Amino acid sequence: MSRQNTFIIAEAGVNHNGSLKLAKQLVDVAVAAGADAVKFQTFQAEKVVSCFAPKAEYQCRTTGAGESQLEMVRKLELSAEQHAELVGYCRQKGIQFLSTPFDQESVDLLSCRFDLPLLKIPSGEITNGPLLLHIARTGKPVLLSTGMSALGEVETALSVLAFGYTRPEEEPSLAAFQAAYASAEGQQALQQKVTLLHCTTEYPAHFTDVNLRAMDTLRAAFGLPMGYSDHTPGIAVPVAAVARGATVIEKHFTLDRKLPGPDHRASLEPDELKQMVQAVRQVEQALGNGIKAPAPSEIKNMLVARRSLVASRAINKGEQFTLANLAVKRPGTGASPMLYWDCLGKRAVKNYLPDEQI
Repeated sequence: MSRQNTFIIAEAGVNHNGSLKLAKQLVDVAVAAGADAVKFQTFQAEKVVSCFAPKAEYQCRTTGAGESQLEMVRKLELSAEQHAELVGYCRQKGIQFLSTPFDQESVDLLSCRFDLPLLKIPSGEITNGPLLLHIARTGKPVLLSTGMSALGEVETALSVLAFGYTRPEEEPSLAAFQAAYASAEGQQALQQKVTLLHCTTEYPAHFTDVNLRAMDTLRAAFGLPMGYSDHTPGIAVPVAAVARGATVIEKHFTLDRKLPGPDHRASLEPDELKQMVQAVRQVEQALGNGIKAPAPSEIKNMLVARRSLVASRAINKGEQFTLANLAVKRPGTGASPMLYWDCLGKRAVKNYLPDEQI
């Protein structure tokens, strides 16, 4: 069975630095690279981050420790009007607009006002039951990133989604979530609406922490489509993830890694993003249909590269074929060398010249 194209998401995230102009330039880069979608982040800073929240270690490295996480995030927020302009710009440029909502109002903005076909749940929200439930009750398909989580936490998140998709009027509770997850309709909803993304939540992520084999574990545990959200340097790991069966690839990109902001240094620059898309498409072609048979391009080489039974010296009519007078040489236009042993002891029905095919 031939595989479908991998859905490639160029993750602009907050690399616009709060500038609509930069955001549109990021859209242009994603289009030029050949990505399927460009994704941003939608949030109201005060609803997501408390004034006491510290920055992550990587955020301190990239933006300094002199401001709080809330102060940093405020500068990266896009208004509803800016979102509307971006959605229209993506439509004009022929690329799908996606965004990650971090609060319930942002979920409503993306799912109702803009009617996005797909929502992304980031790794940091996998334990945010109220947000998961609100997202599921929109009925929208989701990409669920699983960075920082253990298998049981992924199952719990899926149980909330199963409940939200299938039991819109029922009172939520852990027991109700578990019942929904165990039900046939809950499992069917997950199969139809959820793609899991393996992820390592570090910026940049170390290759030794990636653990791509966890994709196999997640696929075996939940039977859901698997993708990969990448934070490693370069393009090798997302390309490898496609070879391992990822149906979605998400990768951060920026106009310039030297720009100020928390995520630029762990992002691809425009030429690298284009190279990644091209490499993924090449891997898709190389994966093929799984049937072991000669490729059409190989057939013309079979007769040249394979061998035939030939006379290793002159053989007279009636003479027996022996180890001493039979050889195996190119081209492969004659009798197969697999018949070598069947020929031994039989008699020649004609005279053979040296190297003449038997």
